[in-house]
Amino acid sequence: MSDGKKIGFWTCTALVVGNVIGMGIFLLPASLAPFGFNALIGWGITLFGCLTLALVFSHLSRSMPDADGPYGYIRNTLGDLPAYMALWAYWISLWLTNAALATGVVGYITVVIPEFNAIQPALFALGLLWLLVIVNLFGVRTGGAVQIVTTTLKLLPMVAIGVLGASVLLTAPESYVAHPPTAPITLGDIMAASTIALFAMLGFESASVPAARVGNAGVTIPRATMAGTVLVAVVYMVVSTVPLLLIPEGELAEASAPFALLMERFGNAGSGRWLALFVVVSGLGALNGWTLLVGELTRTMAVNGVLPAMLARNNRHGAPMAALLVTGLFASAMIAMSYSQSLVAAFTFITRVVTAANLPLYLACALGLAAIWLRDPDRGRRRGVMASATIGTLYVVFALVGLGGEPFLYALGLIALGLPLYAVMRRSRKMPDPAKA
Repeated sequence: MSDGKKIGFWTCTALVVGNVIGMGIFLLPASLAPFGFNALIGWGITLFGCLTLALVFSHLSRSMPDADGPYGYIRNTLGDLPAYMALWAYWISLWLTNAALATGVVGYITVVIPEFNAIQPALFALGLLWLLVIVNLFGVRTGGAVQIVTTTLKLLPMVAIGVLGASVLLTAPESYVAHPPTAPITLGDIMAASTIALFAMLGFESASVPAARVGNAGVTIPRATMAGTVLVAVVYMVVSTVPLLLIPEGELAEASAPFALLMERFGNAGSGRWLALFVVVSGLGALNGWTLLVGELTRTMAVNGVLPAMLARNNRHGAPMAALLVTGLFASAMIAMSYSQSLVAAFTFITRVVTAANLPLYLACALGLAAIWLRDPDRGRRRGVMASATIGTLYVVFALVGLGGEPFLYALGLIALGLPLYAVMRRSRKMPDPAKA
């Protein structure tokens, strides 16, 4: 691919920030409110763990600048089967996420423009999903340009929350101590809060997924990964702390739009509807980013022979057309299921399943980095690399324990579903295993 069709630092950073900041953050303060100060401790653990894992991806991209993203990182260090198992679960989680984003955006659009209530919700969600598929069919640079614009816009309400919090601190500091959280600090609540917060941080690895489409990948991906993750960490700590301290715990826990409640109470009346507009922009931006990633990941897996070869085909814009269309169909099926009354309860469980499905990727990459360090004859001078791999591994284990057994079993089930396809593809192509070469 020519350099003119590749993406650079700003697009990669926008992918990280735009994919992490989706729609969950706008409800997260309410979800974490019952945990009180446990939520802030849990956030601290989650942010530390995710920053460490971001370092893992940065080290891997520097060590293997020509690898085709996470699949290549794991395949070259641990072998083909671990790479397939981790990426298969991750691949499924991507189009599940797209289905959830599309349905969530519809709910907020009807708040901003009530006239859209006349449109059947499932059809509306499908229309939004396929609109972003079409955008990405024009190539990675087109999808990347949309990502930069939507990421810039979605940061505006976050800045507004931060400015409001600083203003209240300067003009009425007593407001921060008027309603202190009352929940006792316990290890169980810290782990639960940390797990909830982790779902909101998924996506920090986004710059590495389209590695083959990134210019000067060995430099661009590490910089974009760390810059995007640090920016999101700062934003999340601010926008989670301000409502937790300014709004009574019980009221915040019951709020359907916690940021709108905060703006109405301490800012300007009528700001809630404007905030809903930014939620829509944020959701659409995340949907665009994840659509780009699922297309690139599908292409990568097809090129490596673990998905049908037809999914590796590009159109004249260099976009993985077949991959985008097939994953769009899978997400469409999930959207249809989400509007089935019998499946609504199961669909709401998807957030924990998606989180569990991401963790094998993070674990395999951390172990892969450890394998690189152990093979390095100069490893004595690179102890920081092994520290990142070790802490990253321990954090993933901590997150798996915090999730509980049921989501973990679902993730294992997703992996098991893919093993027959792996066996068929491997038998038909007789793929070499780089880790054993």
